[in-house]
Amino acid sequence: MLEALKRHPFAVVAHFRWSLVLAYTLPADVLRPLVPDGLVLDTYDDLGVVAIALVQTEHLRPKGLPKALGRDFFLSGYRVFVRLDRPDKNLRGLRILRSDTDQRMMVALGNTFTHYGYRLAEVDTKRDGERLTVDVRTPGQEADLHVEADLCEATSLPEGSSFRSMADAKRFAGPLPYTFDRDVPTGKIVAVRGVRTSWNTRPVTIVAQRSTWLARFPEARLANAFYVEDVPYAWKPGTLE
Repeated sequence: MLEALKRHPFAVVAHFRWSLVLAYTLPADVLRPLVPDGLVLDTYDDLGVVAIALVQTEHLRPKGLPKALGRDFFLSGYRVFVRLDRPDKNLRGLRILRSDTDQRMMVALGNTFTHYGYRLAEVDTKRDGERLTVDVRTPGQEADLHVEADLCEATSLPEGSSFRSMADAKRFAGPLPYTFDRDVPTGKIVAVRGVRTSWNTRPVTIVAQRSTWLARFPEARLANAFYVEDVPYAWKPGTLE
């Protein structure tokens, strides 16, 4: 019963005040151990892509409940780009590796109804004009994070980016239509479809970055950074594939 609850049993709605996503490329062989059976690493040439998503979320709640009952929280989420290959259609999405939040209630609820691995963290965010600064502190410093971003629209990709064009970079900018994880009791894949009405991201410049979680991957190279604000978002109930 407890495992069944983690399969995203109901639809969820929320509002994103803002979202900043940084994507990093690594050799595909380095990332494949993070992808469970049933999923395939989504690659760019011979590279895999992981992303750190920083999201200020408002009014998250089961669909049908009034906005006043929703939860406001910050999320730093670590994801790897994957595919679910099916005979009729391949689905692109993300496999969640870790989630940190500043709200204890979200840890409890998130770990009851999802596979996303929520953990409690201390978070400070500061907006000064077009400069956004985010600091995340985790127990044991296992996923501490410091990011400073210039939110003015960037005209080029980060220096040394593995992507050959902005169009290529946008293919690996969140969110993708699905998130996936392996359901251990059944051996199947839980697929959760996200629904958005507008998602007009803009490329931005990362002025400073430091991640203890990424330190385990010295090959990681910042490849893109995209920002969006003031967007509604929803997730459908999970399905077993």
